[in-house]
Amino acid sequence: MDKYLYWLANAEGLGTAGRERLLEAFGSGDAVYGARDKHLEMVLEKEKTEKLIETRKTWDVDREYERLRDKHICCVCTADEEYPERLRHIPDHPFCVYYKGQLPQAEKLSVAVVGARECSDYGRFVAAELGKELGAAGIQVISGMARGIDGVSQLAALNAGGQSYAILGNGVDICYPRDNRPIYDRMLVQGGVLSIYSPGTVPRPQLFPPRNRIVSGLADALVVVEARQKSGTLITVDMALEQGREVYAVPGRITDRLSDGCNKLVKDGALVFLSPRDFMEGLRQSFPEKLACCISKRAKEEEGPVMPPITPEEAVVLETLDLYPQPLERIRDQLQFKLTERGFRTFSNNLLTILMHLCLKGVAKQNSPGWFSLDI
Repeated sequence: MDKYLYWLANAEGLGTAGRERLLEAFGSGDAVYGARDKHLEMVLEKEKTEKLIETRKTWDVDREYERLRDKHICCVCTADEEYPERLRHIPDHPFCVYYKGQLPQAEKLSVAVVGARECSDYGRFVAAELGKELGAAGIQVISGMARGIDGVSQLAALNAGGQSYAILGNGVDICYPRDNRPIYDRMLVQGGVLSIYSPGTVPRPQLFPPRNRIVSGLADALVVVEARQKSGTLITVDMALEQGREVYAVPGRITDRLSDGCNKLVKDGALVFLSPRDFMEGLRQSFPEKLACCISKRAKEEEGPVMPPITPEEAVVLETLDLYPQPLERIRDQLQFKLTERGFRTFSNNLLTILMHLCLKGVAKQNSPGWFSLDI
């Protein structure tokens, strides 16, 4: 997304339909930004046109876009090829998606796992076993990173070497809940953190129901592990059904209030989740190609290439890298500090050349020009 599309994404009062009408009429974000007032009025209602003109006056396009890049936050809108294909076809799809890490891969199977925050030991066990099975099979796990079922399933998938993606009810630069910081950090490497809300947006109760449509929208199937009769989890179920997703429910005891929602879903026709293996068989029948793609990619990942020999100088540089991207200057400063500690004064080879060699050997990666991190 370029800086003008980023401006358009933050123009208030338009909605996805209004923004897409503008792009269809003018062809690009910069063309919308530079359009005359009278031409904008031919596309939008008067009130919306006035708000857009006001935003154009107050929004510093270059500064705001630079602030976004400084936070290492990416964003895609419906005009970008990278926009998640699954979301294009859901009702009221978002114009813009912000993310850190990566976006879910369209060709791979995705399963959303949702449930109660205050879950039981039974629910925690089922969520962990399911997350482990999905992660081991290379299936992408989608959830909201909330306490309870969400976080348990996502952590289990990560621990199994899989990929997981969190859809937040706040900006992607804010970890909420704070207790799930370890999960948040790992998903930046083994998946991604996504949001439909601008960076800096703090979590508020009214923001979570709208994000639920993104949780279900990015998934091929949804599993409800535990839910009370009236809970936010059932909002996600309603949206999943509206989007045509398969919905599974984990049955529970009729005396257990945490299972009331799931038992009613079963009564109303939801697919019954009996075990992770049984669920996987259901996925095999419903999504044979996507599941085969997951398993094939996971098998190749497990084979892995043989690590090329690392020279002593490359090893020292490798020690300075982190999972988070760093600019060349910062790496050079850290490297000089390490060398001084070890009694060396200078580094004989060109640092940029060594970093590129490490990238070619598959142990480092260049995230953007001049920014490097570990590649694990």
